[in-house]
Amino acid sequence: MCTITLEYDQNSALARRKLAMLLATGLFMTKEITQEQPEPQEMEDSQKEVEAFFATSKKSMSNIIARYL
Repeated sequence: MCTITLEYDQNSALARRKLAMLLATGLFMTKEITQEQPEPQEMEDSQKEVEAFFATSKKSMSNIIARYL
């Protein structure tokens, strides 16, 4: 089974009618998607990666910036 994501103007009557027509054919169905919260360990690992990236970036850019000061 494949998934199609549609974006439409919810205030547009035409868009709502066309969507209703598609769903009425029975060929398509709606699916609720819930966003899972990351595990605390994943968040901590991600934060460490970001901090390491910025530390490396600062070190590598310091010589370049020093030339222009």
